[in-house]
Amino acid sequence: MAVPGWPLPTFCTASAARTRAVSTARWSSSVHSRSVVLAPRLADPGERRLLVACAGAVRELAGEPGDRLLHWDLHYGNVLAGEREPWLAIDPKPLAGDPGFELMPALFNRWDPRRVRFRFDLMTEVLGLDRARARGWTLGRVLQNSLWEIAEGARELRVEQAEVGRQLLGW
Repeated sequence: MAVPGWPLPTFCTASAARTRAVSTARWSSSVHSRSVVLAPRLADPGERRLLVACAGAVRELAGEPGDRLLHWDLHYGNVLAGEREPWLAIDPKPLAGDPGFELMPALFNRWDPRRVRFRFDLMTEVLGLDRARARGWTLGRVLQNSLWEIAEGARELRVEQAEVGRQLLGW
């Protein structure tokens, strides 16, 4: 999770981040075009509408993708107690973008549908994130995860993905 005001780790300079990281701008363009092809494979029209709404949220943010170095796979299994630092984030998938893109794993892991809004509101408040932007990027993650599963043959959304999407869309 990119936290405002925290320096980048010493092992990653800004130039290395630019050459190694995918950008959320490029990611959003790719995920939107994939949604046009893959969303019609879903059996439920309501789920297709959900993915269209997620794609719309991403499209609104594509012009301002952010420039922070993100982990992209930050979840409780990838954060370990460390010796040189209290916590060590492992297995990063470097991405340059908006910190709101990182919230999905905390909503999805250790799933509890009653806690989605609470977790989202708490994280955006504690991290000082713009809620509207964080909502859009989190809906982008719902879209991304769902498209991966549809590409693998799924004909319906995972319950967790659909529920996070519905709650953040206010449905």
